[in-house]
Amino acid sequence: MLAIVIPYYKLTFFEETLKSLALQTDKKFKVYIGNDASPEDPSQLLEKYKSKFDFKYHKFETNLGGTSLVKQWERCMKLTADEEWLMILGDDDVLADNCVAAFYENLEEIQNLKISTIRFSTKVIDSQGAFISNNYIHPKIEKATDFLIRKFKGGTRSSLSEYIFKRKSIETFRFKDFPLAWNSDLLAVLEFSEWKNIFTINEAQVFFRLSGLNITSKNDDIVVKNNATFQFYSYLLEKQSKQLSHEVIIILFEKLEKTILDNKKNTIYWIKLFYLYIKFFKINRFLTLGSKIKKSIK
Repeated sequence: MLAIVIPYYKLTFFEETLKSLALQTDKKFKVYIGNDASPEDPSQLLEKYKSKFDFKYHKFETNLGGTSLVKQWERCMKLTADEEWLMILGDDDVLADNCVAAFYENLEEIQNLKISTIRFSTKVIDSQGAFISNNYIHPKIEKATDFLIRKFKGGTRSSLSEYIFKRKSIETFRFKDFPLAWNSDLLAVLEFSEWKNIFTINEAQVFFRLSGLNITSKNDDIVVKNNATFQFYSYLLEKQSKQLSHEVIIILFEKLEKTILDNKKNTIYWIKLFYLYIKFFKINRFLTLGSKIKKSIK
């Protein structure tokens, strides 16, 4: 059985999300909605959909998403029963009507291949629901490291809503709590797949909304996102280096250096970066970075 978990906070596009669930051609799923102490009460809207699909709604008394989106995801997942597979769907994202059906159509193959991370193809939509991107498709079966390289090189996109994870993998590895959960979802794809294969269902789409209201759309939190990005890159080098090719390690150092150049005053990150240079025998990169900083100051 499939559980679809919705960490709810904003009402603006929520009906579009609910409507897409009501239109699923296969209703073998249960929805769990966790209200993060939102000032926008969805009760009246939920009443409209109570006979359309099976769902459980819970309003939390305290807001967690303001300090930790990951903790909000986790407490919403605790609302679920014993479903083997979980999807965490944004309260403004939309599923094509065949997503659940396509999941079950491919499930036997997925289980035979012992795959624990599944994704759908995606299109980006705007606040009006109009498409603002092409359809992002993927290899049917792709190694996690190959996906990471494509992502780093700008060859694809990724967001939490388009994935289905095996519960056991979530419980084993858990989401890493980066600020704003920025890159927490991307790291989850890598770790929940155990750095093995990701299975793509290209015949069904998830529509990711770039509305101007969600975190991805905003640009007033660049420093926080920069800090989260540094934590993500350094985590990969510190904790997952055995999974990384030489090519990925070089890319990660280049990206770490860019985050340092964008936020030169963070002393702790300078220390971490220097430690990583030593660990990977990259002291020459430190000298080169120093030269770049001198030039940027002049």
